[in-house]
Amino acid sequence: MCVGLSAKVVRVNGGSAIVDASGARREVSSRLLTDLVPGDYVMVHAGAAIAKISGNEEKEANSLMEELL
Repeated sequence: MCVGLSAKVVRVNGGSAIVDASGARREVSSRLLTDLVPGDYVMVHAGAAIAKISGNEEKEANSLMEELL
């Protein structure tokens, strides 16, 4: 099973973005999503932002992850 993590975009620079996932910041590829701006929420898998999500979807994903852990 593959698991993606939700994260908030902090900064976009070319083909990469800095995202914040529950306080942990990391650089991910943003090449799959051309219209990212700081403040967007994304799903991150294998070091890449793979989809934009809403703020409500981000909260729901975080709640589900907390239940699983």
